[in-house]
Amino acid sequence: MTHHTDSTITRLITGASSGIGLALVQHWLEDDAPVVAVSRRATDSEALQRLQQQGLPLRCVNTDLRSEASLLNLVRELKDSGTELRQIINCAGVLHDKESGLAPEKRLEDVSVQALQQSFALNAFAPILLARHLLPLVSKQQQACFASISARVGSIEDNHLGGWYSYRASKAAQNQLLRTLAVETRRRHPNLCVLALHPGTTDTPLSAPFQRNVPEHKLFSPPRAAKQLAAIIDGAGENQHGRFIAWDGEPIPW
Repeated sequence: MTHHTDSTITRLITGASSGIGLALVQHWLEDDAPVVAVSRRATDSEALQRLQQQGLPLRCVNTDLRSEASLLNLVRELKDSGTELRQIINCAGVLHDKESGLAPEKRLEDVSVQALQQSFALNAFAPILLARHLLPLVSKQQQACFASISARVGSIEDNHLGGWYSYRASKAAQNQLLRTLAVETRRRHPNLCVLALHPGTTDTPLSAPFQRNVPEHKLFSPPRAAKQLAAIIDGAGENQHGRFIAWDGEPIPW
């Protein structure tokens, strides 16, 4: 199966060991396009190891996006290997976490400093720090893309249900940070397209506890979500720059 992808494009994908991130790694590797897979335990991921054993152009780098020291190690590793990136796709995010007890808030009494900090660290701060450290490695001569997975629930205008305080707010913060990045890079990096993407509800560990009310035709498999997002990312140009776009190409209000 071929997607007619430019196999000379090197892509870096975060959140690469599960869910949409892993599905995007698999999608682009099908075309033999080189991928740098980044997650906290990328080298321990059985799924990524299986892909490497097939001799595909995949590099795995362990990185904790919440740590600047870890991000600097990632940059050093990419520089040492002479890697020039054309696309950076951030798929890392957190909605709930059993270990720390993080869960979406149903009401005001559920709000806590710990949950807010945990959500903002990965959903808001990580994408902009990723851009800050990795954009110097992105080609300025060719069309390039920095895309990050956001969520429709991060839209302030679209918030009619309430709840999920820290997740909603951290995604809204990510959107504003990406929009600000888009304004600056239009001048400093004119061939770069910056995108916030809503993948739709996808059957991943992140959404697993919350799928009950999702109609079957609106719950995407990771490969389908990846294919839809990859089409947007690979086709991204001036018209998409600085926009918040859903999986079907439709704009989402901020």
